[in-house]
Amino acid sequence: MTDFASTSLVRHLARGAVGFGGLIAAFALLPVTGMVSLLLLPLGVVALRGCPMCWAIGLVQTISRGRLQRTCDDGRCRLTVSSD
Repeated sequence: MTDFASTSLVRHLARGAVGFGGLIAAFALLPVTGMVSLLLLPLGVVALRGCPMCWAIGLVQTISRGRLQRTCDDGRCRLTVSSD
C-alpha cells in the first residue's frame, strides 16, 4: 500500500492549503493576469503530490497514524485501534 501520509498534521494541512490555493488561484486569476496565472498549476500539483485524492488519502493516513494497527493472519486482515 502506498503511503501518502506526512510527518505531521500541520505539515499536511499546509501542503493542502498551498496545493488547493495554487490550483484555485491559477484559474481565479486568469481574467486579471492572463495565461501567466497558469504557472501556479505546477505548484498546486506538486504540493498535493499529484492529485487532490492522494492528498485526502494522506490526510486520513496522517490522522490515523499510530492509532490504527493492521494485522493479517491466514489471509485475513483486521484493523484494530491501538491501546496506547
